[in-house]
Amino acid sequence: MSGINIVTGTAAPLDQANVDTDQIIPKQFLTGVTRAGYGINLFHDWRYLDGADKKLNPEFALNQPEYAGAKILLTRENFGCGSSREHAPWALADYGFDAIIATSFADIFYGNSINNQLLPVSLSNAQLDQLFAKVSAQPKIAISINLEAQTVSCDELVFEFDIAPHHKNNMLKGLDAIGQTLELNDKISEFENKRKVWL
Repeated sequence: MSGINIVTGTAAPLDQANVDTDQIIPKQFLTGVTRAGYGINLFHDWRYLDGADKKLNPEFALNQPEYAGAKILLTRENFGCGSSREHAPWALADYGFDAIIATSFADIFYGNSINNQLLPVSLSNAQLDQLFAKVSAQPKIAISINLEAQTVSCDELVFEFDIAPHHKNNMLKGLDAIGQTLELNDKISEFENKRKVWL
């Protein structure tokens, strides 16, 4: 995977708390074995009206034309709660999101996002209020997230965010759990060679 440093783009507002993984990608769509193809069913029960024809619900924010092509999702606290399904960040990334800005994230969802190069950024509710207001007034306004500097900027607004150093490193380098292990390949080989002599 390629790393992420700067994410710049428009944002889609989902002003709701406690969005769980079954709302992000309902269980009946967890049929694939790859990371692709889940975006069409992202937020299925909210995006579509009843029926098999997948008619879009015009009231849902992601369906409104002014938010088409958004790279950043704005939402609230405890995003990604519920089950531990990795398909949730897969669906968000497949839809086109590169980053999620929320008040807080469920722990497992946060880790799954890091492992799949979907940048999770935590800001306070007061800071998010300001971003929601900006996006509501100007849907095509750009938001920029600088991972190296750990800042979110939008017009005159600049907010700092925290991220654990190892998570930051993994995002910048594009490392998942296997990639992290491969970075230690020389030490692993050295240990194995010593072990052979000892045995």
